[in-house]
Formats: sequence, C-alpha cells, structure tokens
Amino acid sequence: QVQLVESGGGLVQAGGSLRLSCAASGRTFSSYAMGWFRQAPGKEREFVAAIRRSGGSTSYADSVKGRFTISRDNAKNTVYLQMNSLKPEDTAVYYCTAGESYTPSLYTPDYWGQGTQVTVSS
Repeated sequence: QVQLVESGGGLVQAGGSLRLSCAASGRTFSSYAMGWFRQAPGKEREFVAAIRRSGGSTSYADSVKGRFTISRDNAKNTVYLQMNSLKPEDTAVYYCTAGESYTPSLYTPDYWGQGTQVTVSS
C-alpha cells in the first residue's frame, strides 16, 4: 500500500505558476512510477504527466507539454508538478498517483491521492 497526500493547489491568475507536491508513505517510494491526473468540472479524469521510478524518463499530455514539468526526489519520497503559464482550462482537481507499470506511452496508476484544487482565473 502507498498513501499519497497532495499539496500546493490554490487560486492563481492566468499566466501564473504553481507547484504541486505529493508526499508518499508506505511501500518504498522508488519502487513506483509516479504521475499526475486531473479532472475538471463536468469532464472525465485525464492524464497530465508521469515519471519513471528513477526519474530518467517523463511523459506529458499534449495540452501541458512545454508548460508543466514533473520531477521527483526519491530521498524525500516526494513528486512535484511545476505548472507554468497556467490557463483557465487548467482549472481542475489534480490527483497524485503511483503505479508499478510505466512506459513513455503508457502509465497505469495503482494508487491515488485525494486531490488538490487548482483554479486559474482569467
């Protein structure tokens, strides 16, 4: 079992930045690929970004590529999502995830956090 707790969400103006953090506990953090998903009101949950166990490979949704950066610190059991040039359409609840299966084209989460709200005003 892995427990995931997100933080860093909030309200920001369009063009601004936020950094989400996700602290993991339970089984060995470095055993899991980590990822972020989001769900906007009235929409399905969608993939945002993922990172390999070692951090050597990352993948992104086309909608955030070039603006968001996922990273991890295995010594701190934490994964981050740096979000720059935010747009109103980035408004959503952002979920931290952990999964055993990762390739650059497919990431399957096994564990989910409770989510943190990100609101981008225009």
